[in-house]
Amino acid sequence: MIIYLTGISCVGKTTVGKMLAAKMGYSFFDVDEEVERYYQKPIERIQEECFSMNGFREKASVVLDNILSNNDNTVISGTPAGLKFSFLQVYKKRKKKMEIVSIHLKDTPENILNRLTFYDKDSRPITENLDESKKKRYLMKIISDYNYFKDSYERADLQIDIKDICLEDIPNFLLKRLEEINKN
Repeated sequence: MIIYLTGISCVGKTTVGKMLAAKMGYSFFDVDEEVERYYQKPIERIQEECFSMNGFREKASVVLDNILSNNDNTVISGTPAGLKFSFLQVYKKRKKKMEIVSIHLKDTPENILNRLTFYDKDSRPITENLDESKKKRYLMKIISDYNYFKDSYERADLQIDIKDICLEDIPNFLLKRLEEINKN
């Protein structure tokens, strides 16, 4: 089985994905990291080379297709556009041939704001001090991004709201939900 995690940036796809993969004895892939490895440059540098974000998504979907076609028993942390644009085309094509379950992780905008991480153009973490004005702008951006990708997230096989679940308990919660859908 392949478990494909979708959701907005900083919702916890990578953290939860790594924990879930370890618990299940599965491999783990972060699409962003794999895109950087495949193209041998940071995400932002790849985006700069593309005419549009859609062009970048098409390049990144090649990497997703490689991950899906070459791995079983895998947890994948997708991009915020995980079930939209060219990613959806790859997902649908592969889902016809293999067992893939998509899970949308969701949380409150305020919790996501508290987990925001920032990177420079070379994908190195940087510190960003957020005053109240910046927090308000980022909160509005999170809400805007969620609304933009909402239809993508609604396509997921499972909708998991993690806002009231302790981080350490999320993998067990996901496993229980996966068992429930496998019974049906």
